Amino acid sequence: MEGLINFILQFGDLNKQQIEFLLSKVQTLEFKKDDYLSEAGKVPRYVAFVLEGVFRFCYYNNKGGEVTNYFVDEGNFVVDNEKFESQIAASEYVQAVTDCKVLVFTKKDWDDISDTIVGWEMMKANMVKKCLTLAMERRSPLVSEDATTRYLSFIEAFPNLINRIPLSHVASYLGITQQSLSRIRRNIR
Repeated sequence: MEGLINFILQFGDLNKQQIEFLLSKVQTLEFKKDDYLSEAGKVPRYVAFVLEGVFRFCYYNNKGGEVTNYFVDEGNFVVDNEKFESQIAASEYVQAVTDCKVLVFTKKDWDDISDTIVGWEMMKANMVKKCLTLAMERRSPLVSEDATTRYLSFIEAFPNLINRIPLSHVASYLGITQQSLSRIRRNIR
């Protein structure tokens, strides 16, 4: 719980009663590797704060190939925010890449926090802005770089993930085949 509160307090101040109220709205859930926090075609049920583990955002392209869009690890919120807030069906999956332990808020509890804590909407907006900025910073080098540089950028952006997640997901995220990734890793060694 302390990690969640410390994360939130980066975006504004909460008094003891507000923190207690916030914590009264949270529940702990565990997801096994390959379980879905959110699925395409379904309305996302939770905003989750990752205590342990790694999630990925992914979708299937028009050829039926799986594409990994993003990774979220410990100490961060994971949610398809736009679809969660609007309560409309998601267009991508949020899948546990490892066994995960999270603190979750339902839509009702998330809204109760907004209705009760003065300034929460601004804190929430700043949290979303930080997450989007971080995602853009991590994704933008992948657009214009060669595969080796993209892999090195990945290691820099996600230093603690490379030994925790399947290389197939890393290759998908980088937009290359697993064989190409193996060749790049061999050449770097």
